[in-house]
Formats: sequence, structure tokens, C-alpha cells
Amino acid sequence: MTTALLGVGMMGENLLAGLVASGVTPGDLVGTDLRPQRQQEISDRYGVRVVGDNVEAVTGADTVVVIVKPYDVAAVLDGISAALSPDTLVVSLAAGVELSVLEAHLPAGQPVVRVMPNTPASVGEGMSAIAAGTSATEAHLARAADLLGAVGRVVTVPEKHLDAVTAVSGSGPAYVMYVAEAMIDAGVLLGLPRDVATTLAAQTLYGSAKLLRDSGVHPAVLRENVTSPGGTTAAALRTLDDRGVKAAFLAALEACRDRSQELAAQARTS
Repeated sequence: MTTALLGVGMMGENLLAGLVASGVTPGDLVGTDLRPQRQQEISDRYGVRVVGDNVEAVTGADTVVVIVKPYDVAAVLDGISAALSPDTLVVSLAAGVELSVLEAHLPAGQPVVRVMPNTPASVGEGMSAIAAGTSATEAHLARAADLLGAVGRVVTVPEKHLDAVTAVSGSGPAYVMYVAEAMIDAGVLLGLPRDVATTLAAQTLYGSAKLLRDSGVHPAVLRENVTSPGGTTAAALRTLDDRGVKAAFLAALEACRDRSQELAAQARTS
């Protein structure tokens, strides 16, 4: 099946690299970019055809992945709609652009799937949530899941949950980096060289995340496994609780969700 990726910027290149690494034939992929130098760069790196015209790219494609800025989505869809086959699946990675907006700029009945990805896709460990449009079938969802599965894990949710997904995983890497930065700075304050503190924090976060994902054990149990009564970890956790860290995280994710809803409302009216 032929897949067209409209926009091979950072996220587009990540997806393209994942697809090629997963065994997709480069000849079955086509990308777009307005810059001739970038077209040549991506073509040389992955062996795929990269063009500057979206209509040329989508003509004959089975799947079209829209990876442009949210404010460019309407114009891009308007420009390609006449070139799409009725059964071409359109997959949108544009943050905050709802399915109803996407469908309004496409022919009636065009299957659409909306995706909320995140940046660890750049190292093949992304987390994507997908939601089906009114004309998308289970087969279309499966195709989108296979596509995003090339750069990480995928869950299917109703569109109404995508704002919450944005709060947890879409913006989640920023929270993790915030914690990592704090741990590294604390290590330096306690006398460690910065490179050593960075290695300790990075591996601890990576290993803990892998343990949580692969063990299937509730995080509270995993936390208790490290916390001896009256010990060093208990002292640290008590300080975090006294400073209201968990409550701050809850408030932060609520704020993220609310802002996601605001941006979606703005996109509907623009």
C-alpha cells in the first residue's frame, strides 16, 4: 500500500524512519516538503521519493498522513481533497484539530483518523492515541495503528478523550524532562559531577518506566518496594507530599487538558 506523508519535518521524518526500519518498502512511501534541499536530504537518507506538491504525493495513495501545523491543515486538505480516492484513509497528526473540522474540508464519507502522538517517537518509543472519524471502519483504525506502531505503542480512544490524552502523554515528555532536570540539578547540588548526575537520572527514569510498563504492577506497589519504613526514600517522599507535588501534577494536567479544549474550540471557529 502507498502512504503519502504530507510534511517531513521532525515528526514526519520520525514516522518515515520508523516505517522504513519496520520493513516498509521505500518505494511505497512518498513525502512532501516545500524546500528542495530538504527534499533531497530526506530522499538520500531513506531512499523515498520526496516532492514539493501535495496533490502529486496523494494521487494514488492508499493512506495520506497530514503532519503539518494545525493552522495549515484546512488549506492542505482543501488542496488535496479532489485528488483523493473515496477509500483513501486520511490520518491527521495535527494537534487540536478535531475530526469534525477535518471532515468538513474533505469529501463526504472520506475515512479519517485523528492521532495524538508524542516526541519519544523519535527514538521508536512514542505513545500515540487514535480516534476514528464518522466514516472510519475498524480496518481503517487497524491501518492507522500499524502505521503509528512503527514508532511506538498505540491505543484507540473515543475522540472525547483526546484532550486528556494530550495532558497525560502528548505533553507528558515535558513533565518527565522537568523531573529529570530537577533530579540532575539536585545531584549537582549534592556534589555530583553534572555528567554523572545526568547518567544517574536518565537511566533511573528509563529503567523505572520500563519496570512500570513491563511488570504490570501498580506504581504504588513499585514505589512501596523501594520505601523502607523510616528510611531514606520515606524521608524524600514525605518531603514531596509536604510540598504538594502530587496535587501540583493533578492541577498541571487539568490545566493542560483545559488549554487543549480551548485550542480545539479556536480551531472550530477559525
